Amino acid sequence: MHAFDVLGDPVRRRILELLADGERPAGELGAVVQAEFGISQPAVSQHLRVLREHGFARVRPEGTRRLYAVEAAPLREVDAWLDGFRRFWTPHLDALGTEIARGKRARRLATEPDHGETR
Repeated sequence: MHAFDVLGDPVRRRILELLADGERPAGELGAVVQAEFGISQPAVSQHLRVLREHGFARVRPEGTRRLYAVEAAPLREVDAWLDGFRRFWTPHLDALGTEIARGKRARRLATEPDHGETR
């Protein structure tokens, strides 16, 4: 399975988003994902297995709990692959940043009192 096949599933992306904040128990991940996606606990377990088997997550036993964490290496590989395409969106984001700054400046100038005015 290719990295984008793994990441293409919204449930697996959500699990990784949850893990981005740090290690979490499988039960906690399951509860969140089940509530958000309306899937069963065995379905959540399957998604966790896919993430583990393809190196996107690691698991560590702690007593009866299984703690999951993000494994960064495959995400770095995806980022490296995407690097060849950044030129398609980076200039647009830079232009957006410029327009946002112009809008903020225009709003600030519109609300500032006229300093040339006499009272």
